[in-house]
Amino acid sequence: MARKIIAVTGATGAQGGGLVRAILADKSSEFAVRAITRKPAGDKAQALAKLGVEVVAGDLDDMASLSKAFAGAYGAYCVTNFWEHFSGEKETAQGQALAKAAKQAGLQHAIWSTFEDTRKAFPLSDSRMPTLKDKYKVPHFDAKAAADHYFRDLGVPTTFLLTSFYWENLIGFGMGPKKGPDGKLAFVLPMGNKKLPGIAVEDIGKCAFGIFKRPDLIGKTVGVAGEHLTGAQMAAALAQALGQPVAFNAVSPDVYRSFGFPGADDLGNMFQFKAETESAYCGARDLSFSRSLNPELQTFAKWLSSNKSRIPLE
Repeated sequence: MARKIIAVTGATGAQGGGLVRAILADKSSEFAVRAITRKPAGDKAQALAKLGVEVVAGDLDDMASLSKAFAGAYGAYCVTNFWEHFSGEKETAQGQALAKAAKQAGLQHAIWSTFEDTRKAFPLSDSRMPTLKDKYKVPHFDAKAAADHYFRDLGVPTTFLLTSFYWENLIGFGMGPKKGPDGKLAFVLPMGNKKLPGIAVEDIGKCAFGIFKRPDLIGKTVGVAGEHLTGAQMAAALAQALGQPVAFNAVSPDVYRSFGFPGADDLGNMFQFKAETESAYCGARDLSFSRSLNPELQTFAKWLSSNKSRIPLE
């Protein structure tokens, strides 16, 4: 019997790459994988092709190319990357293009990697948090959420997936512990004593694979996380893994927003939103449910044991 094709956008990136590897690892699965990338001739895409993955061209800014890439597939993993362009409008437009392409291809199961609309908790008029770009509180959340209705309005059979803070942000996004003037490491997080749901990107892919095996999740919004930890707990785990003290520096969201790196205001708002809606935000990312999708779900300590050497400490 022919295997059901899962078309994966962002196949050479974090979430999509994790799903590609999860499907490849399950040789007895009913699913096969099709990697969609803007650069099928690129090194990452060619590495997938050598593993036997079908690699096809597709561009999130070109709906026709996505329809072609989705053709004949059973399902698709739909993910966008705000940090490539920092444009909320583009993010929402890409979500719309993915929904239209999924509808046109007649997919039986789409997963849309989305987030909460933070403006429901912090209206634009709410002065507790600055409004960004005139219409967002947390652009990379709100712009994804603004595309949710396209999947619903078009009747695309969709599971809406809420992901969590990537622990890989400590490696490649500059969020790991840094040495202060005294030479000691400090981990900065503007969430006080509130818990931050976090996850390994590999586990997002494995959870997504679990969702494709669960057609009963179509039409539902589900969240995944590996652990819910305070900044102090993360600092303690980092200290244990790195074999040296790591202080927790609980700055305010205002201070974090003032750091000035690209996206600092967006991320400062994001952490404030997560802290001030802690119960609902963590509740939407149930750990036992995540483990039911992915029995190999890692804790932060387990992830650190494999990745500590990759965290830059300067």
